[in-house]
Amino acid sequence: MRLAEAGAPFDLAQGPLIRGRLLVLSAQEHVLLVTQHHIVSDGWSIGVLVGEVSALYAAFLTGAADPLPALPVQYADYAAWQRRWLQGTVLDEQRAFWKDQLRDAPALLELPTDQPRPAVQRYRGARVAVRVPQSLSVQLQQLSQRHGTTLFMTLLASWSALLGRL
Repeated sequence: MRLAEAGAPFDLAQGPLIRGRLLVLSAQEHVLLVTQHHIVSDGWSIGVLVGEVSALYAAFLTGAADPLPALPVQYADYAAWQRRWLQGTVLDEQRAFWKDQLRDAPALLELPTDQPRPAVQRYRGARVAVRVPQSLSVQLQQLSQRHGTTLFMTLLASWSALLGRL
């Protein structure tokens, strides 16, 4: 069950991007299985989630009140603050900085392809399914653990290194 859940794909367009399942092992033993797509979480946020769920569960077991402090700021508050901050002179400075940083960036990323680029972009790409042998998957996960990264970060770094060599 755990492996099937971990291997189940996420639909980025439709969601959900986080799934929870309670596995009943016996009348007294349960396991909460949480699966998240990397786009909505990272190692740090998973640690926060586990810590908060554990604290809430411990409080529930003893009949205590919610032990978590009220959040002083919600994400919507941060977004509103950022929108107010990113105006006028600050916006002009930020825009100038990034225009300067990206001044010599190519307008189009030219990668070697198996077919010529169409004259008119149709945005009809293709999908290529690649099955990664379990032994390679295990080795990649071990590599990630040795370097204190997630599998996503290891694969992203590998992809970036490959593109940099083209």
